[in-house]
Amino acid sequence: MTASDSAGVTTGDHPAPGSWRELLGPEHAGAAIVPAVGVLVGAINIYLASSLLPTAVADIGGAGFYAWNMTIYLVAMVIATMLVSRLLARWGDVGAYLLGFGVFLLGSLTCAVSPEMPVLLAGRGAQGLGAGLLSGLGFAAVRSALPPRLWARGNALMSAMYGVGNFVGPALGGLFAQFGGWRLAFVTMAVIAGVCGLLVPRVLPRGDRGGAGAPVPVLSLLLVTAATAAVSVAGVLPGAAAMAAGIAVALLLMLAFVAHERRSERRVFPAATYRPGSALKWLYLTLALLAFGVAVESFLPLFGQRLGGLTPAVAGFLGAVVSLGWSATQLVGSSAAGERTIGRLRVAGPLLLAFGFLLQGLLQRQDAPGWLVLLWVPVLCAAGAGVGLAYPHLAVAVMAGTPDPEEGGRAAAAIATVTSLSIAFGTATAGALVNLGGSSMLDAARYVLFGFAIICSIGALTARAAGRTGGRLSPELR
Repeated sequence: MTASDSAGVTTGDHPAPGSWRELLGPEHAGAAIVPAVGVLVGAINIYLASSLLPTAVADIGGAGFYAWNMTIYLVAMVIATMLVSRLLARWGDVGAYLLGFGVFLLGSLTCAVSPEMPVLLAGRGAQGLGAGLLSGLGFAAVRSALPPRLWARGNALMSAMYGVGNFVGPALGGLFAQFGGWRLAFVTMAVIAGVCGLLVPRVLPRGDRGGAGAPVPVLSLLLVTAATAAVSVAGVLPGAAAMAAGIAVALLLMLAFVAHERRSERRVFPAATYRPGSALKWLYLTLALLAFGVAVESFLPLFGQRLGGLTPAVAGFLGAVVSLGWSATQLVGSSAAGERTIGRLRVAGPLLLAFGFLLQGLLQRQDAPGWLVLLWVPVLCAAGAGVGLAYPHLAVAVMAGTPDPEEGGRAAAAIATVTSLSIAFGTATAGALVNLGGSSMLDAARYVLFGFAIICSIGALTARAAGRTGGRLSPELR
């Protein structure tokens, strides 16, 4: 047995991936599309309410709670992703999905009928719980409902939904808000969830329910919840020093989480993650750094308006360019095969993301001319392409990180936890860097872009470490 075998990830060549035609053909289409829509509605709702909130506040009041809209949603989402493997063990794929769509539907309807802001925030919390379940279940469904040759395509489809959601969410919210129909936007989300819930028993396997007695990792949940709350609050605190303090507290809580998980039998991540020589910890870190970079999107519209003179609508689309590059590239890049090719893509992805941010930072100018603003688009698209090159192959390696079915399901569900948590950390960090720029928007943009370039480039090192410790697909899982 090799060192990588003992870590839970054995050596072997990657099989040739199945085609998109096979994934979306009659045999697998339902098992791919319904989970993908579940991930999509959760991703859309991260930013949907942000676009609707000014209109909602004008209608029901509660401006003082404005910032809590995103915080409550993200905290609930992260909590739910950590419970996915337990729900799968207790209720199987169909039962867990029905719960996810049901909670999301209930939260959406609560938002739609809310007479005041506290009720709306309660609905957003329920939406976040449902969205977190659906996000985690999407990756778990790839592992349980699809053959291994389709894992790369399935993961590409699931993670592409984050990119599509980042684009559709603000645009859809803005459209409903423009016509004064903010309540109708939430009703629309509820209808989509209801239709998908009706399809679940027809298209998904019921799954193994043998682990019904699996204990809930209460302390792990509390630590990550506290870390998510700290970093989310940090993102809305006034002043760079206060934001930095909030992020530091969140990092300390995450260190406490890792220390507890290493010793505990009640874990969120699979046991192989914490074994010496395991590739899983490096794979998760690389995924985290890629998702961290996507948080730059929250501030690109601000830079577009203040530095490029763009209208709010056009600047909003600029903020979605990274996601579009991410989504389009991984739909193509998931066809890659061969151990060396895939290993290079995992390393090249973080480097391309970092280089895109570095170049974008160099291209920032006060009162930038039109030709320079146009040049921002392909640069940001290339940065997003870095995520798309690496993400699906990293996710496949995570799913193949252990031959044990229960641990494998936990490993797959944790992908959504890592993604959601990293986006929350990235958003707060970007906010602190913007504040560091003070009154100069040009300095703020450069701090954000150069800072994220440095942080995301670390992903190349973690990806190489994963390759050295055996981040490959096990022959028995082909």
